[in-house]
Amino acid sequence: MARRGDINNIVVVPNMKLERVFSMKGGNGEASYANNSQAQARHARSMLHLLKETLEGVQLTSPQVPFTVVDLGCSCGSNTIFTIETIIKHMSKRYEAAGYEAPEFSAFFSDLPSNDFNTLFQLLPPLADPGVSMEEYLAAKGHRSYFAAAVPGSFHKRLFPSRSINLFHSAFSLHWLSQVPDSVVDKKSTAYNKGRVFIHGANEDTANAYKKQFETDLSGFLRSRAQEMMSGGSMFLVCLGRTSVDPTDQGGAGLLFGTHFQDSWNDLVLEGLITSEQRDSFNIPVYAPSIQDFKEVVEANGSFTIDKLEVFKGGSPLVVNQPDDEREVGRALANSCRSVAGVLVDAHIGEELSKELFLKVEHRGTIHAKEVLEQIQFFHIVASLSFA
Repeated sequence: MARRGDINNIVVVPNMKLERVFSMKGGNGEASYANNSQAQARHARSMLHLLKETLEGVQLTSPQVPFTVVDLGCSCGSNTIFTIETIIKHMSKRYEAAGYEAPEFSAFFSDLPSNDFNTLFQLLPPLADPGVSMEEYLAAKGHRSYFAAAVPGSFHKRLFPSRSINLFHSAFSLHWLSQVPDSVVDKKSTAYNKGRVFIHGANEDTANAYKKQFETDLSGFLRSRAQEMMSGGSMFLVCLGRTSVDPTDQGGAGLLFGTHFQDSWNDLVLEGLITSEQRDSFNIPVYAPSIQDFKEVVEANGSFTIDKLEVFKGGSPLVVNQPDDEREVGRALANSCRSVAGVLVDAHIGEELSKELFLKVEHRGTIHAKEVLEQIQFFHIVASLSFA
Protein backbone atom coordinates (compact mmCIF):
# COMPACT_ATOMS: atom_id res chain seq x y z
CA MET A 1 0.00 0.00 0.00
CA ALA A 2 1.21 3.51 -0.77
CA ARG A 3 2.20 5.63 2.20
CA ARG A 4 1.50 9.28 2.84
CA GLY A 5 5.19 10.05 2.60
CA ASP A 6 5.27 8.81 -1.00
CA ILE A 7 3.58 11.91 -2.40
CA ASN A 8 6.88 13.58 -3.27
CA ASN A 9 8.04 10.51 -5.18
CA ILE A 10 5.15 10.40 -7.63
CA VAL A 11 6.22 9.98 -11.24
CA VAL A 12 4.22 12.58 -13.13
CA VAL A 13 4.40 12.91 -16.91
CA PRO A 14 3.27 16.48 -17.73
CA ASN A 15 1.62 17.04 -21.10
CA MET A 16 2.38 13.43 -21.96
CA LYS A 17 2.54 12.51 -25.61
CA LEU A 18 -0.15 9.86 -25.83
CA GLU A 19 1.25 8.47 -29.06
CA ARG A 20 4.45 7.52 -27.22
CA VAL A 21 3.05 6.04 -24.01
CA PHE A 22 -0.54 4.97 -24.59
CA SER A 23 -1.64 1.40 -25.18
CA MET A 24 -4.01 -1.17 -23.81
CA LYS A 25 -2.52 -3.16 -20.93
CA GLY A 26 -0.16 -5.68 -22.54
CA GLY A 27 0.86 -9.20 -21.61
CA ASN A 28 -1.39 -11.95 -20.26
CA GLY A 29 -1.87 -10.85 -16.63
CA GLU A 30 -5.17 -10.56 -14.81
CA ALA A 31 -5.59 -6.88 -15.75
CA SER A 32 -4.27 -7.28 -19.32
CA TYR A 33 -6.40 -6.30 -22.29
CA ALA A 34 -6.05 -9.83 -23.66
CA ASN A 35 -7.85 -11.17 -20.58
CA ASN A 36 -10.39 -8.36 -20.31
CA SER A 37 -11.61 -7.95 -23.88
CA GLN A 38 -14.19 -10.73 -23.93
CA ALA A 39 -16.94 -8.13 -23.76
CA GLN A 40 -15.54 -6.41 -26.87
CA ALA A 41 -15.45 -9.82 -28.55
CA ARG A 42 -19.08 -10.40 -27.64
CA HIS A 43 -20.07 -6.97 -28.93
CA ALA A 44 -18.10 -7.47 -32.17
CA ARG A 45 -19.73 -10.83 -32.84
CA SER A 46 -23.16 -9.30 -32.38
CA MET A 47 -22.28 -6.86 -35.20
CA LEU A 48 -20.94 -9.44 -37.66
CA HIS A 49 -24.01 -9.10 -39.88
CA LEU A 50 -23.24 -5.39 -40.26
CA LEU A 51 -19.59 -6.09 -41.07
CA LYS A 52 -20.62 -8.63 -43.71
CA GLU A 53 -23.00 -6.10 -45.27
CA THR A 54 -20.02 -3.77 -45.68
CA LEU A 55 -17.91 -6.57 -47.19
CA GLU A 56 -20.60 -7.20 -49.79
CA GLY A 57 -20.08 -3.66 -51.05
CA VAL A 58 -16.29 -3.88 -51.45
CA GLN A 59 -15.29 -3.89 -55.12
CA LEU A 60 -13.52 -7.08 -56.22
CA THR A 61 -10.16 -6.29 -57.76
CA SER A 62 -7.98 -8.43 -60.01
CA PRO A 63 -7.12 -11.81 -58.42
CA GLN A 64 -3.58 -11.21 -59.64
CA VAL A 65 -3.21 -8.37 -57.15
CA PRO A 66 -3.14 -9.01 -53.37
CA PHE A 67 -6.24 -7.94 -51.46
CA THR A 68 -5.15 -5.82 -48.50
CA VAL A 69 -7.00 -5.51 -45.19
CA VAL A 70 -6.08 -3.28 -42.26
CA ASP A 71 -7.25 -3.36 -38.65
CA LEU A 72 -6.63 0.05 -37.10
CA GLY A 73 -6.32 0.09 -33.33
CA CYS A 74 -5.80 -3.68 -33.29
CA SER A 75 -4.53 -3.84 -29.67
CA CYS A 76 -2.98 -7.10 -28.46
CA GLY A 77 -5.75 -9.67 -27.96
CA SER A 78 -7.31 -12.35 -30.13
CA ASN A 79 -10.27 -10.19 -31.23
CA THR A 80 -8.34 -8.60 -34.08
CA ILE A 81 -7.27 -12.01 -35.41
CA PHE A 82 -10.86 -13.28 -35.37
CA THR A 83 -12.00 -10.18 -37.27
CA ILE A 84 -9.28 -10.40 -39.92
CA GLU A 85 -10.01 -14.09 -40.50
CA THR A 86 -13.76 -13.37 -40.77
CA ILE A 87 -13.10 -10.69 -43.38
CA ILE A 88 -10.73 -12.83 -45.45
CA LYS A 89 -13.00 -15.89 -45.43
CA HIS A 90 -15.95 -13.76 -46.54
CA MET A 91 -14.01 -12.05 -49.33
CA SER A 92 -12.57 -15.39 -50.50
CA LYS A 93 -16.08 -16.77 -50.87
CA ARG A 94 -17.15 -13.66 -52.80
CA TYR A 95 -14.33 -14.15 -55.30
CA GLU A 96 -15.20 -17.82 -55.72
CA ALA A 97 -18.92 -17.05 -56.11
CA ALA A 98 -18.00 -14.61 -58.89
CA GLY A 99 -16.04 -17.34 -60.66
CA TYR A 100 -12.59 -16.05 -59.79
CA GLU A 101 -9.71 -17.67 -58.02
CA ALA A 102 -9.20 -15.96 -54.67
CA PRO A 103 -6.21 -13.58 -54.57
CA GLU A 104 -3.45 -13.60 -52.01
CA PHE A 105 -4.40 -11.69 -48.89
CA SER A 106 -2.31 -9.28 -46.86
CA ALA A 107 -3.36 -8.16 -43.38
CA PHE A 108 -1.84 -5.23 -41.52
CA PHE A 109 -2.30 -4.98 -37.76
CA SER A 110 -1.86 -1.34 -36.78
CA ASP A 111 -1.70 0.43 -33.44
CA LEU A 112 0.47 2.88 -31.55
CA PRO A 113 4.18 1.98 -31.18
CA SER A 114 3.68 1.20 -27.48
CA ASN A 115 1.17 -1.55 -28.30
CA ASP A 116 2.18 -5.07 -27.22
CA PHE A 117 2.67 -6.49 -30.71
CA ASN A 118 4.70 -9.36 -29.27
CA THR A 119 1.70 -10.79 -27.43
CA LEU A 120 -0.47 -10.27 -30.50
CA PHE A 121 1.84 -12.05 -32.91
CA GLN A 122 2.31 -14.95 -30.54
CA LEU A 123 -1.42 -15.55 -30.96
CA LEU A 124 -1.22 -15.66 -34.76
CA PRO A 125 -1.65 -19.15 -36.24
CA PRO A 126 1.11 -20.32 -38.62
CA LEU A 127 0.85 -19.49 -42.30
CA ALA A 128 -0.74 -22.23 -44.41
CA ASP A 129 1.41 -23.97 -47.05
CA PRO A 130 1.56 -21.93 -50.27
CA GLY A 131 0.16 -24.85 -52.27
CA VAL A 132 -3.00 -25.17 -50.19
CA SER A 133 -6.16 -24.06 -52.01
CA MET A 134 -8.62 -21.68 -50.37
CA GLU A 135 -11.16 -24.50 -50.12
CA GLU A 136 -8.63 -26.66 -48.28
CA TYR A 137 -7.77 -23.74 -46.00
CA LEU A 138 -11.41 -23.06 -45.13
CA ALA A 139 -11.86 -26.72 -44.23
CA ALA A 140 -8.72 -26.79 -42.09
CA LYS A 141 -8.06 -25.37 -38.67
CA GLY A 142 -5.07 -23.83 -36.98
CA HIS A 143 -3.55 -22.08 -40.02
CA ARG A 144 -3.98 -18.72 -41.70
CA SER A 145 -4.23 -17.91 -45.37
CA TYR A 146 -2.88 -14.38 -45.26
CA PHE A 147 0.43 -12.60 -44.90
CA ALA A 148 0.63 -10.56 -41.70
CA ALA A 149 2.59 -7.50 -40.65
CA ALA A 150 2.51 -4.85 -37.93
CA VAL A 151 2.30 -1.15 -38.72
CA PRO A 152 3.04 1.03 -35.68
CA GLY A 153 1.76 4.59 -35.71
CA SER A 154 -1.20 6.86 -35.02
CA PHE A 155 -4.25 6.32 -37.23
CA HIS A 156 -4.89 10.06 -37.09
CA LYS A 157 -2.04 10.34 -39.60
CA ARG A 158 -0.91 8.60 -42.81
CA LEU A 159 0.22 5.00 -42.35
CA PHE A 160 0.17 3.46 -45.85
CA PRO A 161 1.07 4.34 -49.47
CA SER A 162 -1.55 6.01 -51.63
CA ARG A 163 -4.26 3.78 -53.14
CA SER A 164 -2.92 0.63 -51.50
CA ILE A 165 -5.72 -0.59 -49.19
CA ASN A 166 -8.97 -2.38 -50.09
CA LEU A 167 -10.60 -2.44 -46.66
CA PHE A 168 -10.11 -0.63 -43.37
CA HIS A 169 -11.58 -1.98 -40.16
CA SER A 170 -11.47 -0.26 -36.78
CA ALA A 171 -13.42 -1.29 -33.69
CA PHE A 172 -13.52 0.25 -30.21
CA SER A 173 -10.71 2.72 -30.95
CA LEU A 174 -11.88 5.94 -32.59
CA HIS A 175 -13.30 7.33 -29.35
CA TRP A 176 -9.71 7.60 -28.04
CA LEU A 177 -8.44 11.11 -28.67
CA SER A 178 -4.93 11.90 -29.87
CA GLN A 179 -4.49 14.12 -26.81
CA VAL A 180 -6.29 15.66 -23.88
CA PRO A 181 -7.31 19.16 -25.06
CA ASP A 182 -4.80 21.71 -23.74
CA SER A 183 -7.52 23.95 -22.35
CA VAL A 184 -8.87 21.12 -20.18
CA VAL A 185 -5.68 21.11 -18.05
CA ASP A 186 -5.11 24.88 -18.20
CA LYS A 187 -6.06 26.44 -14.84
CA LYS A 188 -6.69 29.80 -16.54
CA SER A 189 -9.16 28.32 -19.04
CA THR A 190 -12.92 28.12 -18.55
CA ALA A 191 -12.59 24.56 -19.88
CA TYR A 192 -10.33 23.55 -16.96
CA ASN A 193 -11.74 20.24 -15.74
CA LYS A 194 -11.25 20.95 -12.03
CA GLY A 195 -12.11 18.11 -9.70
CA ARG A 196 -12.68 15.58 -12.49
CA VAL A 197 -10.69 13.05 -14.50
CA PHE A 198 -13.22 12.68 -17.33
CA ILE A 199 -15.65 14.76 -19.37
CA HIS A 200 -18.73 13.08 -17.84
CA GLY A 201 -20.64 15.68 -15.82
CA ALA A 202 -18.17 18.44 -16.69
CA ASN A 203 -19.11 21.98 -17.71
CA GLU A 204 -20.11 23.01 -21.22
CA ASP A 205 -16.72 24.54 -22.10
CA THR A 206 -14.92 21.34 -21.14
CA ALA A 207 -17.34 19.30 -23.23
CA ASN A 208 -16.87 21.59 -26.22
CA ALA A 209 -13.08 21.25 -25.94
CA TYR A 210 -13.39 17.46 -26.03
CA LYS A 211 -15.84 17.62 -28.93
CA LYS A 212 -13.54 19.90 -30.94
CA GLN A 213 -10.61 17.54 -30.34
CA PHE A 214 -12.74 14.60 -31.51
CA GLU A 215 -13.69 16.48 -34.67
CA THR A 216 -10.06 17.33 -35.38
CA ASP A 217 -8.96 13.74 -34.81
CA LEU A 218 -11.70 12.11 -36.87
CA SER A 219 -11.07 14.60 -39.68
CA GLY A 220 -7.39 13.64 -39.71
CA PHE A 221 -8.32 9.95 -39.70
CA LEU A 222 -10.68 10.32 -42.67
CA ARG A 223 -8.29 12.55 -44.61
CA SER A 224 -5.51 9.96 -44.24
CA ARG A 225 -7.71 7.00 -45.20
CA ALA A 226 -9.01 8.85 -48.26
CA GLN A 227 -5.44 8.99 -49.58
CA GLU A 228 -4.62 5.38 -48.75
CA MET A 229 -7.76 3.60 -49.95
CA MET A 230 -8.24 2.10 -53.39
CA SER A 231 -11.21 3.12 -55.49
CA GLY A 232 -14.13 0.85 -54.62
CA GLY A 233 -12.82 0.22 -51.10
CA SER A 234 -14.76 0.43 -47.86
CA MET A 235 -14.37 1.09 -44.14
CA PHE A 236 -16.19 -0.54 -41.24
CA LEU A 237 -15.86 1.59 -38.11
CA VAL A 238 -17.10 1.03 -34.56
CA CYS A 239 -16.53 3.38 -31.64
CA LEU A 240 -18.16 4.16 -28.33
CA GLY A 241 -21.18 6.37 -28.80
CA ARG A 242 -23.89 8.01 -26.77
CA THR A 243 -27.65 8.40 -27.16
CA SER A 244 -27.85 11.75 -25.38
CA VAL A 245 -27.46 15.02 -27.29
CA ASP A 246 -25.60 16.39 -24.26
CA PRO A 247 -21.84 15.70 -24.64
CA THR A 248 -21.34 15.86 -20.85
CA ASP A 249 -23.50 12.74 -20.61
CA GLN A 250 -21.05 10.15 -21.93
CA GLY A 251 -23.31 7.17 -21.31
CA GLY A 252 -21.57 3.90 -20.47
CA ALA A 253 -18.11 5.42 -20.81
CA GLY A 254 -19.16 8.14 -18.38
CA LEU A 255 -20.30 5.60 -15.82
CA LEU A 256 -17.10 3.56 -16.27
CA PHE A 257 -14.73 6.50 -15.81
CA GLY A 258 -16.91 9.16 -14.20
CA THR A 259 -18.25 7.41 -11.10
CA HIS A 260 -16.28 4.84 -9.08
CA PHE A 261 -13.05 5.50 -11.00
CA GLN A 262 -13.51 9.23 -10.35
CA ASP A 263 -14.35 8.65 -6.68
CA SER A 264 -11.22 6.54 -6.26
CA TRP A 265 -9.06 9.45 -7.45
CA ASN A 266 -10.85 11.62 -4.90
CA ASP A 267 -10.01 9.04 -2.22
CA LEU A 268 -6.31 9.38 -3.04
CA VAL A 269 -6.59 13.14 -2.59
CA LEU A 270 -8.52 12.89 0.70
CA GLU A 271 -5.94 10.44 2.06
CA GLY A 272 -3.10 12.79 1.13
CA LEU A 273 -1.54 10.35 -1.31
CA ILE A 274 -1.77 12.83 -4.19
CA THR A 275 -2.66 16.51 -4.44
CA SER A 276 -5.85 17.81 -6.02
CA GLU A 277 -3.70 19.37 -8.75
CA GLN A 278 -2.26 15.97 -9.61
CA ARG A 279 -5.75 14.56 -9.92
CA ASP A 280 -6.97 17.50 -11.99
CA SER A 281 -4.03 17.23 -14.40
CA PHE A 282 -5.12 13.69 -15.33
CA ASN A 283 -7.95 13.28 -17.82
CA ILE A 284 -9.17 10.25 -19.73
CA PRO A 285 -8.75 11.11 -23.45
CA VAL A 286 -12.05 9.58 -24.58
CA TYR A 287 -15.03 11.18 -26.32
CA ALA A 288 -18.14 9.14 -27.05
CA PRO A 289 -19.80 11.00 -29.94
CA SER A 290 -23.46 11.20 -30.80
CA ILE A 291 -24.49 9.91 -34.22
CA GLN A 292 -24.86 13.54 -35.32
CA ASP A 293 -21.32 14.39 -34.15
CA PHE A 294 -19.96 11.54 -36.26
CA LYS A 295 -22.09 12.29 -39.31
CA GLU A 296 -21.12 15.96 -39.42
CA VAL A 297 -17.40 15.16 -39.56
CA VAL A 298 -17.81 12.53 -42.29
CA GLU A 299 -19.95 14.85 -44.40
CA ALA A 300 -17.54 17.76 -43.91
CA ASN A 301 -14.68 15.55 -45.13
CA GLY A 302 -16.64 14.69 -48.27
CA SER A 303 -14.49 11.75 -49.41
CA PHE A 304 -16.74 8.92 -48.29
CA THR A 305 -20.32 7.85 -48.87
CA ILE A 306 -22.21 6.87 -45.73
CA ASP A 307 -23.76 3.48 -46.50
CA LYS A 308 -24.85 2.84 -42.92
CA LEU A 309 -24.63 4.84 -39.73
CA GLU A 310 -26.42 3.72 -36.58
CA VAL A 311 -26.25 3.41 -32.82
CA PHE A 312 -25.87 -0.18 -31.67
CA LYS A 313 -26.40 -1.37 -28.10
CA GLY A 314 -23.38 -3.43 -27.13
CA GLY A 315 -24.12 -4.21 -23.48
CA SER A 316 -21.84 -4.40 -20.46
CA PRO A 317 -18.06 -3.99 -20.86
CA LEU A 318 -17.39 -6.13 -17.79
CA VAL A 319 -16.18 -9.73 -17.86
CA VAL A 320 -18.26 -11.45 -15.15
CA ASN A 321 -18.99 -15.17 -14.90
CA GLN A 322 -20.98 -15.03 -11.66
CA PRO A 323 -23.09 -11.84 -11.50
CA ASP A 324 -24.17 -12.61 -7.93
CA ASP A 325 -20.57 -12.60 -6.72
CA GLU A 326 -20.08 -8.99 -5.63
CA ARG A 327 -16.31 -9.38 -5.31
CA GLU A 328 -16.05 -10.69 -8.84
CA VAL A 329 -18.04 -7.70 -10.10
CA GLY A 330 -15.75 -5.30 -8.23
CA ARG A 331 -12.65 -7.05 -9.57
CA ALA A 332 -14.11 -6.98 -13.11
CA LEU A 333 -14.75 -3.23 -12.86
CA ALA A 334 -11.18 -2.56 -11.72
CA ASN A 335 -9.70 -4.85 -14.38
CA SER A 336 -11.83 -3.27 -17.10
CA CYS A 337 -10.65 0.23 -16.16
CA ARG A 338 -7.06 -0.88 -15.73
CA SER A 339 -6.87 -2.83 -18.99
CA VAL A 340 -7.65 0.29 -21.03
CA ALA A 341 -6.42 3.18 -18.85
CA GLY A 342 -3.84 1.56 -16.56
CA VAL A 343 -0.87 2.53 -18.70
CA LEU A 344 -1.89 6.20 -18.53
CA VAL A 345 -2.44 6.06 -14.78
CA ASP A 346 0.96 4.37 -14.27
CA ALA A 347 2.65 7.13 -16.28
CA HIS A 348 0.90 9.85 -14.29
CA ILE A 349 1.22 8.76 -10.65
CA GLY A 350 3.54 5.76 -10.76
CA GLU A 351 2.84 2.05 -10.47
CA GLU A 352 2.47 1.86 -6.68
CA LEU A 353 -0.18 4.56 -6.45
CA SER A 354 -1.80 3.21 -9.59
CA LYS A 355 -2.17 -0.14 -7.86
CA GLU A 356 -3.71 1.62 -4.86
CA LEU A 357 -6.15 3.47 -7.12
CA PHE A 358 -7.45 0.34 -8.79
CA LEU A 359 -7.81 -1.44 -5.45
CA LYS A 360 -10.12 1.40 -4.47
CA VAL A 361 -12.04 1.00 -7.74
CA GLU A 362 -12.42 -2.70 -6.95
CA HIS A 363 -13.63 -1.94 -3.43
CA ARG A 364 -16.21 0.56 -4.66
CA GLY A 365 -17.32 -1.78 -7.43
CA THR A 366 -17.85 -4.55 -4.87
CA ILE A 367 -20.01 -2.34 -2.65
CA HIS A 368 -22.11 -1.17 -5.62
CA ALA A 369 -22.01 -4.43 -7.61
CA LYS A 370 -25.69 -4.54 -8.56
CA GLU A 371 -25.86 -1.02 -9.94
CA VAL A 372 -22.49 -1.46 -11.70
CA LEU A 373 -23.87 -4.40 -13.70
CA GLU A 374 -27.21 -2.73 -14.38
CA GLN A 375 -26.05 0.76 -15.27
CA ILE A 376 -22.73 0.43 -17.11
CA GLN A 377 -23.97 -0.40 -20.60
CA PHE A 378 -22.16 0.60 -23.78
CA PHE A 379 -23.64 1.95 -26.98
CA HIS A 380 -21.57 2.03 -30.17
CA ILE A 381 -21.56 4.15 -33.30
CA VAL A 382 -21.37 1.75 -36.27
CA ALA A 383 -20.41 3.24 -39.62
CA SER A 384 -20.03 1.66 -43.04
CA LEU A 385 -18.32 4.05 -45.46
CA SER A 386 -17.43 3.52 -49.10
CA PHE A 387 -14.86 5.25 -51.27
CA ALA A 388 -15.64 5.91 -54.92
